[in-house]
Amino acid sequence: MASGTRTLVVCPYPTRTQRGEREPLRSPEARRDEAVGLAQAIDLHVTGAEIISLGAIRPATYIGKGKVEAIAREVKDSSIDLVVVDSPLSPVQQRNLEKSFRCKVIDRTGLILEIFGRRARTAEGALQVELAHLAYQRSRLVRSWTHLERQRGGFGFLGGPGETQIETDRRLIQERMVRIERELEGVKRTRGLHRASRADVPYPVVALVGYTNAGKSTLFNRLTQAEVMAADMLFATLDPTMRLITLPHGGLAILSDTVGFISDLPTMLISAFRATLEEVRAADVIVHVRDISHADSDAQSQDVESILTELGVADRTDRVIEALNKL
Repeated sequence: MASGTRTLVVCPYPTRTQRGEREPLRSPEARRDEAVGLAQAIDLHVTGAEIISLGAIRPATYIGKGKVEAIAREVKDSSIDLVVVDSPLSPVQQRNLEKSFRCKVIDRTGLILEIFGRRARTAEGALQVELAHLAYQRSRLVRSWTHLERQRGGFGFLGGPGETQIETDRRLIQERMVRIERELEGVKRTRGLHRASRADVPYPVVALVGYTNAGKSTLFNRLTQAEVMAADMLFATLDPTMRLITLPHGGLAILSDTVGFISDLPTMLISAFRATLEEVRAADVIVHVRDISHADSDAQSQDVESILTELGVADRTDRVIEALNKL
């Protein structure tokens, strides 16, 4: 997706929660604004953003037929090249919408993966993003993608007699994922050794966590005089950074800046970044940086806490300190 791509953001949100689900803390307008911010984070030219109240999710297109037709007209009239749907789409729903709109369609997961792909700076970050991308692509390889259903002959090394292109692609993706997981396992071991060596040096580790764009990197730079990228955009930081800092009483500590969290963070991203996020689990103190000026500060806080729980930090609440930022 090139910078400046004319983009329409479509925000279909259910009007009622399913039984057992809690009421969403964010308003539809706040969720729409975040979706627009995500699109703008990779320099897409957002021409409009529309909230759609969903009574029920349609299996074929996610949104109702009338809305699909209305959006198709807007796409044509406004020369839209890309439609971002701020919800998780199944492969079939994505394909059907692309046929109706006659343009590229991506869902929230695809957009976040695209941002992470642009932001990765280190070899480890690139591997983690590629692993998440491959997991996402593998889930998209379904029979409905007719261009992948070509038969392969029995020539060459790839594909036995009668193996379809879709099966070959799925196998190639799986093989690449296994290779990346092996490499990341090596990274994890190296991190473990680094943690062990740090344990020999009696410096406590302080990890900064928080919702994306809460101001973690700005705080990190202020405390360490470092020059980590800090910008008013979602996911400015992707690769973790560590620096030694001197505390007011003269003691030393290691400060760690981490990737920001977000609501509905794709599961494959949490899995891919588990090695990096191990640093949070191992920290002596976790500083939860909150943008207290944000209208959805409470909702953002809940999202961060739920991801920390998923990482297994729930039993370490005595180590978590809240830092109210952007006062």
